[in-house]
Amino acid sequence: MGGESLPGHPQFPGSAWARSQVRLGDVEPPVDELARVAAAAADGDPLAAAAFVRATQADVWRLCAHLGDRQSADDLTQETYLRAFGSLHRFAGRSTVRTWLFSIARRTCADAIRRTGRRRLTLVGDDELLERADTGTTADRVGEDAVVGDLLARLHPDRREAFVLTQLMGLPYAEAAAVADVPVGTIRSRVARARADLVEALGADTAADDEHGGRRTHG
Repeated sequence: MGGESLPGHPQFPGSAWARSQVRLGDVEPPVDELARVAAAAADGDPLAAAAFVRATQADVWRLCAHLGDRQSADDLTQETYLRAFGSLHRFAGRSTVRTWLFSIARRTCADAIRRTGRRRLTLVGDDELLERADTGTTADRVGEDAVVGDLLARLHPDRREAFVLTQLMGLPYAEAAAVADVPVGTIRSRVARARADLVEALGADTAADDEHGGRRTHG
């Protein structure tokens, strides 16, 4: 990334160094407070810029790791913040600051994938397993004992994006739709199809494991 640094922050926000600076007591400010911090950062306040990064960097890094890959997440996070600080003065408040920032992260990842021509299939260490839902249905338990990177990499990019935003990042469907710049109904449809794809993929993997196990038993 050419050694660039962020305003008011000595290292880029996705780095191990930067993540180590987040204290256990740090929590994301309320939405209105985050908007105030962003406005102060846009006015050139270096302390506000550092606070803005500290409040949002963990989520931005996770999103970049899921939509890009873990090995590139540091660089993607840095580029996201460089783009964000470069356009923060143009933020018009038509969405929340988080939605706006996630939209930038999404475009940053998409641009990186287009540049490399493919998405590398790597594991995402922050969420070794897909989250388990509360309802107990087969579709909602699709993530049990499945590695995120392996299964999500098989999804169509649009479905993976919708699933990551809503199921892993925890965004409401309306906010995920704003990040992806599509109607809410489209997000719902993509998530449903992603779940079905994941159930099918997990079933295929289980069947393959059973078959291999049977061969070893009878071999």
